[in-house]
Amino acid sequence: MAEPKRITTPLSDEVIKDLHIGDSVLISGVIYTARDSAHKRLIEALERGEELPVDLKGQIIYYAGPAPAKPGKPIGSIGPTTSYRMDPYAPILIEKGLKGMIGKGNRSDEVIEAIKKHTAVYFGAIGGAAALGAKSIKKAEFVAYEDLGPEAIRRLEVVDFPAVVVNDCYGGDIYKQGLKEYGEV
Repeated sequence: MAEPKRITTPLSDEVIKDLHIGDSVLISGVIYTARDSAHKRLIEALERGEELPVDLKGQIIYYAGPAPAKPGKPIGSIGPTTSYRMDPYAPILIEKGLKGMIGKGNRSDEVIEAIKKHTAVYFGAIGGAAALGAKSIKKAEFVAYEDLGPEAIRRLEVVDFPAVVVNDCYGGDIYKQGLKEYGEV
């Protein structure tokens, strides 16, 4: 098994072009959390011609709603949520400069096309290991839509956050590749 690739946000096209499905990565830098409700508000803001509360250029959004932090910790358990719920919004955000997404599950053809067209990447995080994911987070703060509680947008400072490349900018899809290699179960 190859060593994980260490990447730092904001992501550049060059870094993304070096990533291929199945690559393990350790992400350091800043990532943002946002789920369904926050995505809906981001798109509504764009439709009204407003600036977004976060500059998405080169950034990663983690589809997660963290649990409350325990005393002395920056955040509680934070596991990925099912990504397809963000599929109606993702192509627009990718077009606006979003370079990476972290979640679980497969993506729509429209999201995969946007990933290819705009040189982006979709990572899978380990579901069921939410407490483990929280260990990589060194700082967490609300950025926007705090009224949404766990679905608010948070800015996370991470060190060696583990993920796997699920969809690369070349159209690769680890789920489809797995079915080809191992057959449908």
